[in-house]
Amino acid sequence: MSKFVIPLLFLSMAPLVQGQQAKVNIEQDPAIVQLLDIYKSALSKNDYYRIQVGFGNASTAQEIKANVDVDFPDLPSRIDFDSPTYRVRVGRFKTKLEAERKFNEVRQKYPNAMLLKPKKST
Repeated sequence: MSKFVIPLLFLSMAPLVQGQQAKVNIEQDPAIVQLLDIYKSALSKNDYYRIQVGFGNASTAQEIKANVDVDFPDLPSRIDFDSPTYRVRVGRFKTKLEAERKFNEVRQKYPNAMLLKPKKST
């Protein structure tokens, strides 16, 4: 008889057992949004390790940049004007280790490349 009582007991309790449902409301202090904006702004002003692959006049720099964009499409590149020359620089590396690894790769194609340290912000 106990073979039938236990399953019957479980079946009779099944409608009483239900999963819990809840709604979660998160209230966030508006100051958090302001702090995040300040943090993002500070990060955008951070200097990074970069690699200078070449320099020259405007047309030479454009040519070097075009070659770099083909040779290293995964690296962001740009031309910076530092009177009196245009300098082609690639990468935005947060750590020195990351920069040195890519620098060794870039130097195989551009032997005169230089690793540039971040400028100290005041």
